[in-house]
Amino acid sequence: MLNRNLDDAVAFYDNINREMGDAFLEEVEQSIQRIIKFPEAWTQLSKNTRRCRVVSFPYGIVYAVQDDIILIIAIMHLQRRPDYWVNRV
Repeated sequence: MLNRNLDDAVAFYDNINREMGDAFLEEVEQSIQRIIKFPEAWTQLSKNTRRCRVVSFPYGIVYAVQDDIILIIAIMHLQRRPDYWVNRV
């Protein structure tokens, strides 16, 4: 499901402009690197989940930290169905 969320978002931006799709994917990758570097720095959504916003795009990465593992739960559009990912936790 997560791959489909990301693929759908990249395809949406690719349809507007290929460079925009590439920029979105790069920003998602950079956001994941920030999460890895500072896993506790981002907004807490629940007891076990946090969200890091993707720079320049209306998306956030919802993730959980379990011991030394970071589990990405969703790459969510911030203005559409904000809690659709909750049943994935």
